[in-house]
Amino acid sequence: MDQQEILKAQLDKLAKEHRELDSLIGQMMRANVVDQVAIKRLKKRKLILKDQVEKIKSILLPDIIA
Repeated sequence: MDQQEILKAQLDKLAKEHRELDSLIGQMMRANVVDQVAIKRLKKRKLILKDQVEKIKSILLPDIIA
């Protein structure tokens, strides 16, 4: 497995976790019992995942200045 395949697998894993957190946050927001601290932590984790996804994407598809 080369470096690019490893990055793609990691990207898929992070993107899946990001989607799952998004769904979980949505469920918690719709529920009558809302734990603001837990939601805040989940949102922070989601932002970290988004940053990691973007970093891997930029490695896989670097900007080409023409």
